[in-house]
Amino acid sequence: MASPDDPLLADHMAKEPVEDTDPSTLSFNGGEENGFADGPGDPLPGAGKDQSCRADCGCPSCSLRAPTISDLLNDQDLLDVIRIKLDPCHPTVKNWRNFASKWGMPYDELCFLEQRPQSPTLEFLLRNGQRTVGQLMELCRLYRRADVEKVLRRWVDEEWPKRGRGDRPRNS
Repeated sequence: MASPDDPLLADHMAKEPVEDTDPSTLSFNGGEENGFADGPGDPLPGAGKDQSCRADCGCPSCSLRAPTISDLLNDQDLLDVIRIKLDPCHPTVKNWRNFASKWGMPYDELCFLEQRPQSPTLEFLLRNGQRTVGQLMELCRLYRRADVEKVLRRWVDEEWPKRGRGDRPRNS
């Protein structure tokens, strides 16, 4: 039998399916337990369908749009840091595979992304661009990736406000 230090065994273990079976990480109520709706385009509280805003509106729906993963994809320095932290495969550290699996990516697709020359973390983020950065930080907390959460938190607190949050289309 191979020893646990055998590099072939370690490589095989890293490529086995990722399945989160820890009962404390399972969600049964649609993802809203963390305050974030799982669906894209969910309206902010207080934004009714019949409500229209003026061009100079300062309501919470217009001025406090939560950043999405698509928003952070424009920051190459941030992406580089996230890729460095989530790309490596390690048997005891949760990485992009765990995040993607938790958000419903099938095993075959995980394997496919792993074989591509582009960063699998970047591919995972591209495929989940409609989700909020808050949802991504929630995954970081779930998998105890405080290092990644800290980077994201700093971006939300310091870089996102500099962008003016003005790219949301107005209701008319």
